[in-house]
Amino acid sequence: MYHAIVFLPLLGFLIAGLFGRYIGPRPSEIVTTALLAVAAFLSWIAFFQVGFGSGGGRVQVATWFVSGGMVVDWAFRIDTLTVVMLVVVNTVSTLVHLYSIGYMHEDPHRPRFFAYLSLFTFAMLTLVTADNLVQMFFGWEGVGLASYLLIGFWYKKASANAAAMKAFIVNRVGDFGFALGIFLVFVIFGAVTFDGIFPRVADFQNAKFLFVGIEWNALTLACLLLFMGAMGKSAQFMLHTWLPDAMEGPTPVSALIHAATMVTAGVFMVARLSPIFEYAPSALTVVTVIGGITAFFAATVGLVQNDIKRVIAYSTCSQLGYMFVGLGVGAYGAGVFHLFTHAFFKALLFLGAGSVIHAMHHEQDIRHMGALRRYIPLTAAAMAIGTLALTGFPFTAGYYSKDAIIEAAYASHRPGSDFAFLCVVIAAVFTSFYSWRLFFLTFEGHARWGSHGTDHHPVAHGAHHDHEGVDHNVRSGDAEHAAAADHEHGHHGAHQPHESPLVMLIPLGVLAFGAIAAGFLFHERFIGHDYAHFWKGALFTAPNNHILEEMHHVPAWVVWSPFVAMVIGFVTAFYMYLRRPETAVRLAARHPFLYRFLLNKWYFDELYDLVFVKPAMRLGRFLWRTGDVRLIDGLGPDGISARVLDVTRGAVRLQTGYVYHYAFVMLIGVAAIVTWYLFGGAR
Repeated sequence: MYHAIVFLPLLGFLIAGLFGRYIGPRPSEIVTTALLAVAAFLSWIAFFQVGFGSGGGRVQVATWFVSGGMVVDWAFRIDTLTVVMLVVVNTVSTLVHLYSIGYMHEDPHRPRFFAYLSLFTFAMLTLVTADNLVQMFFGWEGVGLASYLLIGFWYKKASANAAAMKAFIVNRVGDFGFALGIFLVFVIFGAVTFDGIFPRVADFQNAKFLFVGIEWNALTLACLLLFMGAMGKSAQFMLHTWLPDAMEGPTPVSALIHAATMVTAGVFMVARLSPIFEYAPSALTVVTVIGGITAFFAATVGLVQNDIKRVIAYSTCSQLGYMFVGLGVGAYGAGVFHLFTHAFFKALLFLGAGSVIHAMHHEQDIRHMGALRRYIPLTAAAMAIGTLALTGFPFTAGYYSKDAIIEAAYASHRPGSDFAFLCVVIAAVFTSFYSWRLFFLTFEGHARWGSHGTDHHPVAHGAHHDHEGVDHNVRSGDAEHAAAADHEHGHHGAHQPHESPLVMLIPLGVLAFGAIAAGFLFHERFIGHDYAHFWKGALFTAPNNHILEEMHHVPAWVVWSPFVAMVIGFVTAFYMYLRRPETAVRLAARHPFLYRFLLNKWYFDELYDLVFVKPAMRLGRFLWRTGDVRLIDGLGPDGISARVLDVTRGAVRLQTGYVYHYAFVMLIGVAAIVTWYLFGGAR
């Protein structure tokens, strides 16, 4: 069964990728979607067998390679953490495949798109089923490659290419640390398999390692390097810049990458390696602080974004920060639980946003929407459910998981937990505000999609109109279609918004059910009384880690703080965007520096461009023109060939065609021979 779960998406990739142009778009869609559906069905069977039963174990696939005493197998580690990720990855991927049949129906390159989706899913499955660090790294890099292909799917669009390269390069920064962490783990333990590492971690908790001239605790250093990889893949603070630009890809890609799969790889990795992190408390403090900063930072940026997909993207970044706070304080079950619930409501929000974009003829600016609930009521209902779950409305999925992380941050005694608690509570207020701001500007109020004028802008008139990630001009990836789409934008009045087809609404319905019920159905298993029976040791907690018990005994005001934060955000958004829309304009005008600071994402892109990109370009240009062209080529191949040409030109001049020139040369030669013989040869 597990072979089928992992390799069916690979089979779909091969069929659509190799034979898509022969069998056509529709068979490619059907084959890849059907294979994913089978894999998702089997994943749910595995979930109940392992999580609710006594299944699990190790499934050998093949021996990958042998190097000296190191044997690396391709094997599946089947435990509760694995099957939770299998359910998340395959369920969301199946729904995204189904949704894409409707969303991408105009694109002529659908076989390639569906092949990339299936390849991405296979790479993620190899990551979450990994039995050793080498196999995990293989899946890790495979996910990075597939995300590059998907983000840059419309490769004829320059901004899509730039976004794909940015995602790839920023992730390589984190992956460099991840690779070093794997090397260090091998140096410490002499093994890369989890079964060879986890039982022996306690024996090395005081081991030292000399690195960059400083003596470190070996486990702490290894965990910090591994977490560096998680920061890149899960878009944590300072390595987050690739995530919003990844919106250049088609909207289904956003749902797949940013809801349940690629961005949660870092969270999964830290949870999987919890036996190591538990014995590196300093590293967990770093995880906690970085998670808190990310939750706060991304939430502040989301307050003022105008692109519907970018608002949700920064929301994803913020929620990933919540997950790392949960992991950092030792509540691994809470962090993974939020990963599980977040997959449903965030995929719902992204696909709902795609439905809105589809209805609005590929418009993405929420300032050019409004009153859409009357035209696309089913999409509006789905987005409302996703927003309620994201903001933590009682008894929705987010209510159980996000509140658990906030309570765990308060209950923790780990350094940095108080700071993280403050960050996530403030982020909860901001999350509620920007989520309801998006909903109100999109579905309520009066219609602003008749023209692109600024008469009714809900934000400052001088606001930056950010369309870097817009889908509308890239349906076929060419300039002609972009011009046609831009022309269409000017005639929204003639194109009334319309509800999406059934093939796009069915995934919304399934995800809406998950956004409502996932928390209620599974919270006792993930973080409640059935925790030990459900996880069966898949998540390790040290004997002195009692956070899951302590979080249930926090003061009442802590328990109520997420709800209060949600209400504050909702009321503020309702007042500013429905009752008194001019308030937002005045507020932005009164604080222009703060507004532009947030709108420009704390100027991280500009800072990195100044500190890293431009110096790297100057260095590259210098090495190219001076080092390569002038020195290497000038003194090497080009220089030698030039000298040969100079010599041959000189030799050519000797060939004059006059007999007396040749006779004179012969005479000189004879004289030289005689001279040599008389003065040198006679000896």
